[in-house]
Amino acid sequence: MKSLLLRDLRLATRAGGGFGLALAFFLIVCTLVPFGVGPEGGTLSRIAPGILWVGALLACLLSLDRIFALDFEDGSLDLLATSPLPLEGAVAVKAFAHWLTTGLPLVIFAPVLGVLLHLPGPAYPWLLASLAMGTPALSMLGAFGAAVTVGLRRGGLLMSLLVLPLYVPTLIFGAEAVRRGAAGADPVTPLVFLAGITLAVLALVPFVSAMALRVNLR
Repeated sequence: MKSLLLRDLRLATRAGGGFGLALAFFLIVCTLVPFGVGPEGGTLSRIAPGILWVGALLACLLSLDRIFALDFEDGSLDLLATSPLPLEGAVAVKAFAHWLTTGLPLVIFAPVLGVLLHLPGPAYPWLLASLAMGTPALSMLGAFGAAVTVGLRRGGLLMSLLVLPLYVPTLIFGAEAVRRGAAGADPVTPLVFLAGITLAVLALVPFVSAMALRVNLR
């Protein structure tokens, strides 16, 4: 599992591997919003929680098709399916590698963009907490979409249509936790729901994704 994780990290960080693409997209989205809605701090502070979460969600979509596509093209996916490592474990490792190269940079960089969007000060700890809890679910659900569409021509659009509805609960509770933190209300309830969603996804989705991969490899 360690070798597979290191291999995926090397592929993601080499030239053209997609590392930094999600972060650049996140930056572009949050930079363009003030131009679209105006520079008024009051308006930006109200919409900042939703914009930051929508930007992070869309940024995660950019590199999902690479989770299994390269392994499918060079035949490595067939070797993984017949290796001693359970395919469910391989799915989990690949989703974790995607989170390390996509989700974790978004979590770290989000407070900087929060300043740009005039996010109120009390919301920053909850922004970090919600993204840290929610982005692993985004990567794992993305792995499921990538497993279902692997090997399909132009499967990226189909994968987006499949994954985006699954992202909605995470988006709702993540943005709500930040909004409550910004308003001085109690954000614990949406964070609890967000953590529950993430734990359920991490427990169930690797098995469903492995089933989808086995079907596509037949």
